Formats: sequence, C-alpha cells, structure tokens
Amino acid sequence: MPETSDQKYILAIDQGTTSSRAMVFDHDGHAVSQAQLEHKQIFPRSGWVEHDPMEIWRNTREVIALALNRAEVNRDDLAAVGITNQRETAVVWDKNTGKPVYNAIVWQDTRTARIVHELAGEEGVNRFKEVTGLPLTTYFAGPKVKWILDHVEGAREKAEAGDLLFGTIDTWLLWHMTGGTKGGVHVTDVTNASRTLLMNVHTLDWDEDIAREMGIPMSMLPEIRSSSEVYGKGRKRGLLTNVPIAGILGDQQAATFGQACFEKGTAKNTYGTGNFLLVNTGNEALSSDNGLLTTVLYKLGDADPVYALEGSVAVTGSLVQWIRDSIGLISSAKEVEELATKVEDSGGCFVVPAFSGLFAPYWKDDARGAIVGLTRYVNKHHIARAVLEATAYQSAELIDAMNEDAKVPLKELRVDGGMTVNETLMQFQADILGVDVIRPKIIETTALGAAYAAGLAVGFWDSTDDLEKYWEEDVRWTPSMDDKTRERSMRLWRKAVERTFDWVDEDVEEAFDNEG
Repeated sequence: MPETSDQKYILAIDQGTTSSRAMVFDHDGHAVSQAQLEHKQIFPRSGWVEHDPMEIWRNTREVIALALNRAEVNRDDLAAVGITNQRETAVVWDKNTGKPVYNAIVWQDTRTARIVHELAGEEGVNRFKEVTGLPLTTYFAGPKVKWILDHVEGAREKAEAGDLLFGTIDTWLLWHMTGGTKGGVHVTDVTNASRTLLMNVHTLDWDEDIAREMGIPMSMLPEIRSSSEVYGKGRKRGLLTNVPIAGILGDQQAATFGQACFEKGTAKNTYGTGNFLLVNTGNEALSSDNGLLTTVLYKLGDADPVYALEGSVAVTGSLVQWIRDSIGLISSAKEVEELATKVEDSGGCFVVPAFSGLFAPYWKDDARGAIVGLTRYVNKHHIARAVLEATAYQSAELIDAMNEDAKVPLKELRVDGGMTVNETLMQFQADILGVDVIRPKIIETTALGAAYAAGLAVGFWDSTDDLEKYWEEDVRWTPSMDDKTRERSMRLWRKAVERTFDWVDEDVEEAFDNEG
C-alpha cells in the first residue's frame, strides 16, 4: 500500500518491561508525539517477577489515544502500526474469554530453574542449542509456559482441549488489537519466536520435539510470520479500526533495526532495564563459543532472514531503579549521575547486580547480587559511581565475547536507550572499551525500528536503503583511559563477578520460598 496524502504517519507501540509507550513518526523518521505509562512490577517471591497482562493491554490503549491526540491525528492519518515488545515474557490466556490464566511471567523471572535443570538432564544446558541457538536457562519463554501449565489449576486440561493460547507480549497485544475473542489474529514474528526455546532457528518453524519435551501442546503456539508484513487490521470500535498492523520486532531487534544496522558486522548496544548487544551476522546463523546467543535479527516479508549474535545483561537500568525504590539512595534516576560525579572513581567498590542470576557470557542462574570491595573510605558517591560502572563493565564483557566470536574487533559502538543521556556512564563505557561510543540523534530507536518494519510492509518507505539516510550521529565519546588502567579495572571486575557464583542452592531456595 503506497503512502498517500491522507496517510502521513506510522504509529509504533513500544511495550517494555516497565512501561508501555506509543509514538507517532513522520516520513523522515522524526517523532511527532509520544505517550507513556508505567505498569506495576509484581514480586510474589524472591526471584519471581510478574506483570498483569490486562493492565498492559489497558495501558497500551490509553497511550495510543494520548499519542494520537497529542499529534492531532487519527486513524485515517496512519499508514500502519508497528509493535515492539519486551521479549521472553510469557502470557497464557483463554481464547474463549480473552483473560489470562495467570500473570505474565517476566523474562527476568528465575522460578523455572528446576524445570530448566530437569530439561537439561545429562546433556547439559546446551541440549537444544544446535536447534534453537539458545542455552537452557530461566531467561526464555518456553519453560515459563510449562510452569504455568504445571502449577495453575486446570490449565493443562484446558491447554490439551485447545482452549488456551500462548504468546509473548507482541502476540498478546496483536490478538486483542485485531479482535480478541472475535477473530483476533494469533501470530508472532520470527524475532520473538526465536526467544522461546521452541523455534528451530534455521527453519524458522516450531520444533515439535522440544514442545513435546516441555509438555506444551502445539495448539497453544502462534503462527510464526516475518517481521514486516500485514498481520491483520485494527478491530472494530477501536482507535485503530482498519489500520494495518504490519510490523513486529522484539525490542532489541527493533533497536538494532532503528539504528540502521543493516550491514553484516554492524552492532548496537541498548541501555534500558537490561543491556543488550547485537551484532548483525548476515544470513548466517553463527554459533557462539563465548556465551552469546544466536538469534533472528529480522526477516522482511519473503526475503531471507538476517541473524545476529546477542549478549544480554539482565540488570542495568533496573539497578538504578533498585537503589532508588528499594534502597532509597536517590529519589530520581538522574540523581545517580549527580552523586557519581562527586568522586573520580568507585573507591575500589564494585556492584554486581546478579539479581536474576547472570546472563551472557556466564549463564549462571544460581548467582546472586553482591557489593564487594567495601572499606570505611567508600561512601554513597562511590556506590552511585559503582552502579553506573557496573553497566559499562557488563557491556564490555559482552563485547569481548563478540570480538572472539566474530574474529573482527569492534571499531565503534552505536548506543541507544534511556541511560545514554548519562554522560558519565557513556564516557566510562568508551574508556573501558577503548573504542568510540556514538549516540544517534534519536535515542529511542526501539520504537523507531518497529515503525520502520511496519512502514516497509505497506510501502510507506521503499527499502532499508531509504532508511539509512535518517540515521544521524549526535554525540561521540572517545576513550581517554590508558591500557594499564583498563586492564586492571576489568580484572578486578571479573574478580567481583566470581564472588556471586553458586550462591543459590536448595537450602537457600527453600528458605526464601518459605518466606514468600
């Protein structure tokens, strides 16, 4: 569908871990308006993280209305809608009522550790890696679905009767947006499907053998489609009636797409609730020897899929939230930089935020957070600085692993996400990497990537070549740290990380379960 004079905008829905946002973009990739609402973070027990799917659906509708109103546009002005979402978060719902049978289990949640251990068996955590590109870990959606079927009364019986549907958040929203119980489309895209531990990363189909191992009926699984095509149109009596919903990308793939990383070897790092480094590996699904994930980066319509290697860090921006909300060290996120700039370094203090275990490159579900190197000299300014530096250190470990796998050292790093406004963090990131760090003019590239995918599907934009010209450099940070200091800092960081290993055992888990 070509762009017409009546259809000047693309709407992007960015459903993240802590909030839902809607953004309206024009043809030049500029944000015309946005609206955002946070949703409740639910922590029933130690290591458990949940969201209310109905709250997310309500908030999504509200931010759509607010964004359209602020842009002074309506559905007739929209060429298409794109969706990007927190990945791996699992929702199971009754297709007859449209209601979830349990809260959404969030990607950070670690309750499936025992399920993962049982699935790994004697073959170990890489049992399904050749097929899925992923290790067995609590991170991914498949084991979460198994937990719901095993623990929610009546769920397995309903699933086997064909009454329950599963989806990551993109699927949950799309189903409701296209009609819900009245003909809602049950679809996901290849990027989200590649994060379930249920999809063959080479054929882009669900693997029936793995689904059977997890006890998940195939009838629950959405149809896997490309990242850029028309999946359906907005439901009747909705804000988006008859508007094509035409793009879906998991949030980190969307950010990479929004950063115009279309060429093999290009990479970006997103600084959000967690940190996510992706490097484009072209049409080849490379296997990592250094703890990175093989994932689908995007698939545009009938074109061949493009793959990526990804490194994931569970806790970065959420560490700042933790010292604000749980510890009370700061009252707003921006204060962390104000405190950190009062000192020149962390005073030997390191904060390792393994709240949900350690993701790449370690993949240790039994790790837990630690603050090490404390002396009487250390004060709140040093701790604030250590909180910021933890984000940079964790990202540096991912890039070291990526350099090993790709065999070509990174020359520069494109960055995006909310934390990139923190100048102190970005300078330290350049210092600890020893390469330039570059922030584009549009830092919320996740929503932009979803808009691009939807716009390409309907002819609003012609090709990825058309999109590259919209990427513009805003700020560049150049490293100023000497090699000796960099090497010593990374050595001490790794020593701190090792102190978090093997914290959780059965006694610890049972103790906190009882308290919960």
